[in-house]
Amino acid sequence: MAGDALTITGLQKSFGRNHVLRGIDLGLAPGSVTVLMGANGAGKSTLVKVICGHHAADGGQMVLAGRPFAPEDAADAIARGVVTVHQSIDDGVIPDLDVANNLMLDRLVERGRGLFVRGRAMRAEAAKIAAAMGIEVNLRARVSDLSVADRQMIAIARAMARAPKVLILDEPTSSLSATEADRLFALIDRLRAQGVAILYISHRMSDIRRLADTIVVMRDGAVSGVFDTAPLDYEAAVTAMLGHRMTEVDVDVQHGAAPVLDLSGLRLHPEAAPIELQARDGEVVAIVGLLGSGKSRLAEILFGMARPAAGSMAIHGQAYAPRSVGDAVAKGVFMSPKDRGTNAVIPAFDIADNMTLPFLKGLSTGSFLNAGRQRAETRSMIDRLGIVCQSPHDGIGTLSGGNQQKVMIARWLLEPCRVLLLDEPFQGVDIGARRDIGRHIRATAPGRATLVFLAEIDEALEIADRIVVMSEGAVAGEHINRNIDLAALVADISGSAAASGTTDRPT
Repeated sequence: MAGDALTITGLQKSFGRNHVLRGIDLGLAPGSVTVLMGANGAGKSTLVKVICGHHAADGGQMVLAGRPFAPEDAADAIARGVVTVHQSIDDGVIPDLDVANNLMLDRLVERGRGLFVRGRAMRAEAAKIAAAMGIEVNLRARVSDLSVADRQMIAIARAMARAPKVLILDEPTSSLSATEADRLFALIDRLRAQGVAILYISHRMSDIRRLADTIVVMRDGAVSGVFDTAPLDYEAAVTAMLGHRMTEVDVDVQHGAAPVLDLSGLRLHPEAAPIELQARDGEVVAIVGLLGSGKSRLAEILFGMARPAAGSMAIHGQAYAPRSVGDAVAKGVFMSPKDRGTNAVIPAFDIADNMTLPFLKGLSTGSFLNAGRQRAETRSMIDRLGIVCQSPHDGIGTLSGGNQQKVMIARWLLEPCRVLLLDEPFQGVDIGARRDIGRHIRATAPGRATLVFLAEIDEALEIADRIVVMSEGAVAGEHINRNIDLAALVADISGSAAASGTTDRPT
């Protein structure tokens, strides 16, 4: 791997008896994007943590720009030119600081900077960084007040400001709109042209097709495939990741079932067109749209987090107007939110407590929790969704992002409901786990209406009976998921111009 910016040879890492990395060989070339794929638990996160100084390797070696590389910590890795943007957005920003301070934070703590900071000069430099990234937010705004997408872009911009030799991006588009993703891709192209070696971790085939020069696949702590000859064999890469070929999901279109959920003349805001939508018993409806299309707002209204500007909702023919989230749950409407780190996961709780949290009253006798029943129900869901853990009492923080997502999905599948809302349920989840979740959602669909809110076309095609496209707060199109006209679907999402181009990702 002569000439690589970073060369990794025989890298090993174990935690007790668990051998997580088993002799990893990897080379990151200057001016090249290497995509790293792997199922949950394959060792990707541990590999990244070794590279960026969070863990020390047990064996093997790393060479950065011709010199031995064994960072003492993350700050040492950054100082030597290896910068990482982690999957958890808040690992890359400090929510209580403003945008300017976040963009300049690494500069502020550099040795030799002294104790005093010139605010005007700092903000001027932060403004240059923001402009280079196309970030259009108030530099004085607190990061905690920004959207998930804006926080993600700030974390990436902060990394770019370090002018890295090696840039590691872990699922960077998971919270970005198509426009923001395109801006990121353009920036990655510029960095590639400048000679930066980029390790890009993703499960999104649209990202992979757009960016990859090389695909490296991990399975069970080892490299199971390297694909670097054009044209890249994406299907073979997925097979190398899973150990078997993907099988098609058997989508059954529902006909004639009674409507469970009925939206009539619903307006998300006063200027929006009215929404007319029904969802039937046993039906899985994908609500697809770009960031800002209104799909998340619709989910919030259905779950009692917001009120519509006009119109009505009904469940089984009875008027439905939830006053709060608790009211929605009491009326049989459950929702798994998009941003699990902020809105769902309780870091101090174990798997069982996180999974059963909304239903502890039903698992209790008086004021006493029936721990045996809680454990049994949690174990059952762990088995059905294939959650990788040692015990229901493992801390939620010990799980990979994909397995945490499975726990959050399982939370709302424990009890029967009338309407199930899933906002981006596959965010940060690998392709195999995505299929596990999708199969279980479909298998448990009878008896309720299921609405899945998604940005990715591929995900909608895998799970939905019907695909409803939203744009500018209104329904832009509706498609039965059988012999679907993909060009028409893309046109509804992105405008007719997109239909003549690639259909890998809405643009």
